[in-house]
Amino acid sequence: MSQQKSTTGKIAVVGERELAIGYNLLGIEDTFITSGEEASKTIQDLFSSGSYSLIIISDAVRASLPAIFRKKIEASIEPLVIFMPALEGNIQEESISVLAKRVLGISIPSS
Repeated sequence: MSQQKSTTGKIAVVGERELAIGYNLLGIEDTFITSGEEASKTIQDLFSSGSYSLIIISDAVRASLPAIFRKKIEASIEPLVIFMPALEGNIQEESISVLAKRVLGISIPSS
């Protein structure tokens, strides 16, 4: 019998002050204002806790994560980890087809 990780449906947010406060105002209680090495440790703790179904991370924090760990969380479905672009500067959007491939593992043919 395989053992499957059970999550609670909770959401966590890790990133800059504006991102964390915005989600906190929406009612998400587990928000963490952090960056750099501290952010990496926080995300690793949240990811391995089994307490969260969704972890939202800012793109700035994503860039500071170790490459091996970043690849692991990008491929994760449980918990699902998504990255939010900064609210200022050059925002790069992830196309729907790339997002579907990364999150769902399916390819959407382009027209």
